[in-house]
Amino acid sequence: MRLDGIHHVTCITADAPGNVDFYTRILGLRLVKKTVNQDDPTVYHLFYADEDGSPGGDITFFEYPGIPRGRAGDGMIHTVEWRVGSAESLDFWERRLTDEGVAVERGDGDVVFEDPEGLRHRLVVTAAEDEPLMAEHPEIPAEHALQGFDAVRAYTRAPEVSRPVLQEILGFTAAGDGVWEARGDTRGGVYAYDESPEERGLGGAGTVHHVAWSSTMEEHGAWHARVAAAGLRPSPIIDRFWFRSIYFREPSGVLFEIATLGPGFGIDEDPEHLGEKLILPPAFEHIRAQIEPVLTPLPDPRAAARS
Repeated sequence: MRLDGIHHVTCITADAPGNVDFYTRILGLRLVKKTVNQDDPTVYHLFYADEDGSPGGDITFFEYPGIPRGRAGDGMIHTVEWRVGSAESLDFWERRLTDEGVAVERGDGDVVFEDPEGLRHRLVVTAAEDEPLMAEHPEIPAEHALQGFDAVRAYTRAPEVSRPVLQEILGFTAAGDGVWEARGDTRGGVYAYDESPEERGLGGAGTVHHVAWSSTMEEHGAWHARVAAAGLRPSPIIDRFWFRSIYFREPSGVLFEIATLGPGFGIDEDPEHLGEKLILPPAFEHIRAQIEPVLTPLPDPRAAARS
């Protein structure tokens, strides 16, 4: 069995309207599902991705209004890396982000910046031949659009402790010092370690909650059995309606999820209208009247762009 790269990356925000503006208007992603945190349905769970809501380019956010800004530390993911098509794309993003007042670090082959709450992103040109996962945006030419995830980078003080789990249990392959790749039949994604800072990490706005890796529906149960046999104490298989999930912590402390490649976000919405309305999984529909009044009103970003 092989995991098919990164499925999604879930983060935390204190400001859903500002979050929608940054990830749709500035970064050009599509809001593909506006729903709630199924473990706490009083808060949003927002999903941004390509036009089809594909695994591999899906960054998601729980909104906790008023939560203080966090800080990445030991056992936490600190950077989300995205693929772009060319060095000219890096030039485009350097200009676009700077024009929007976003501080940019331009390196040799990358562009690094933070979202308004401090979540760090890095844009890179890679040799990966995976299908580009792109959203349509009137201000972003297709050749410069974000193309899905390349990697996530985490802090750890003892990267070798995780080697047996990453290599022997999860089937990652070593791709350098502290760098691992999960590559399946259609996609690959990188998991990399950096030395932890002295300051203790704090969960909060602008931090990553977990990273999910992709599994087929057919192999998902076998992944649960394998992770459990390794003593990693996984959660039960949880039906999230749009995919199924298994959660556990790898030895560095980072929260992993193994999520299925289906059924997908089109199961309960017309693909042409993803993200336009608040969608609740069937198990939560009976409490819609209690949920909607406590959520921050959000516009449809595509309707706003057309007006």
